[in-house]
Amino acid sequence: MKILDRIGLVIFSNFILIISIILCLLIFGWLTPETIYEVTKLALNDSVTTNIALAISIICIILAIRCIFFSTDKDEIGGIKDGILLQNSDGKLVISKTTLEELVSNVAKGFDSAQDVTSKIVLDEENKLVVYVLLSVKENAVIKELSNNLQNKIKSAIKKTADLEVKEVNISIKELHAQQTQGLEQ
Repeated sequence: MKILDRIGLVIFSNFILIISIILCLLIFGWLTPETIYEVTKLALNDSVTTNIALAISIICIILAIRCIFFSTDKDEIGGIKDGILLQNSDGKLVISKTTLEELVSNVAKGFDSAQDVTSKIVLDEENKLVVYVLLSVKENAVIKELSNNLQNKIKSAIKKTADLEVKEVNISIKELHAQQTQGLEQ
């Protein structure tokens, strides 16, 4: 949720809470309409209070218009959030980022020296895929060779499976796993 959405939600929630409390007090008879009229009349006679009320009213109007007419969730396509939309003359296809991340993880797990793979897919400003891979490797791995092969394999797998171009594949090695030896050393 974006910061503007949170601020709007807080303002609307407080406004509705105050109105609800006043209505409950009126219904139970603990507050009279005359009291509300007198308090409102006194508040509107003070210029500072009037300016604050005007500012709050304008903010509420703007937020209401924004919430009514403008969607806050631009990433949701066809009911799938964080999806990538492919469209042709026959229709639309939405591939979730989770699906592509699982594809990347499966490709990386296919390498013997790669372990504990985590991946993330990001769309950049030009709507091109940027892939981030975090993995652990075995101690006998040649990291430079592994990363080059992994980058090429991920790019080709995404191209073949989803017909999407990958701008870059960024690989981070989080740790080196030592191989366990068979038997005891003497």
